[in-house]
Amino acid sequence: MGNESEKGRSDRMVWNRRRVLGAVAAAAAVCGLPGRPAFAAPAPVKLALGDAEITVLSDGGLVLPMSFYLPETPQPQIDALLTPHGLPTDMVRPDCNVTLLRSGDRVVLFDAGAGPMFQQTAGKLPESLAAAGVAPDEITDVCFTHAHPDHLWGVVDDFDEPVFPNARFWMNRIEWDFWRAPGTLDAMEEARKAFVVGARNRMEVIEPQITLFDAGTEVVPGVEAVGTFGHTAGHCSFMIHGGDGLLVVGDAIANAVISFERPDWHAGSDQDPVAGADTRGKLLDRLTADKARILGFHLPYPAIGNVERKDAHYRFAPAV
Repeated sequence: MGNESEKGRSDRMVWNRRRVLGAVAAAAAVCGLPGRPAFAAPAPVKLALGDAEITVLSDGGLVLPMSFYLPETPQPQIDALLTPHGLPTDMVRPDCNVTLLRSGDRVVLFDAGAGPMFQQTAGKLPESLAAAGVAPDEITDVCFTHAHPDHLWGVVDDFDEPVFPNARFWMNRIEWDFWRAPGTLDAMEEARKAFVVGARNRMEVIEPQITLFDAGTEVVPGVEAVGTFGHTAGHCSFMIHGGDGLLVVGDAIANAVISFERPDWHAGSDQDPVAGADTRGKLLDRLTADKARILGFHLPYPAIGNVERKDAHYRFAPAV
């Protein structure tokens, strides 16, 4: 790359961008996604955590057809689970919640949101940061749970310019290597090839500032990476120590009803549905035993709560 001309690099970035745009449109059409209405981001929610402070920021939300979310589950079973909760059975509308940690001289984001190139109901993190009085150039660290579009694509704006110019980026080594591996694009199903192209495009931008880590690493002071593989190859949650502690679960637990009452159901959003279900069950067991608080990226805003037993399964008990 060091010998590449500026024109060559510019041409390649334009080509990448055009390919992403076309692939995103194709993926949306394949998934049958509806129109994208305007979304008003809720106000930031703050929580003291020892000497640190957590702020929950909204990146908006997603609209996903149930055929994508639970492709293996018979519709009568879905109806029986969701109808008593007053929830639609033809689609899910998960919130997208980005965690901000202020600790010492560090201002840390966990995931970067979807940015402007995914669903228009998402990509609201810049507005939420502004509402919280946080400028993007204040962010010192961005820790990724994984590299799906709604977690990674917000590192660039609609001109492919970096949104967080002063940040160090952190990603699990397995996750980074998976998305950049030569065979990943060819092996990915057609509707999700956009995810690979888009991930590589953003990874190229942040590569000079990336630090790769292994599960169990303290990525920033007081924050430990916890391997919760299955949703993606290298998906990690983050335990924020201090006070009563808080586990930023990412997408390891992704729905306030389905993930808790039927953690064994295979999720279409999981790259490895078997491993995803296994991880989900073990994590719920651990969280119940430890009485640990969680903050879920896709749980109902502000997504902070505890895991409790409910009959043979679990329930999410909001704490805020």
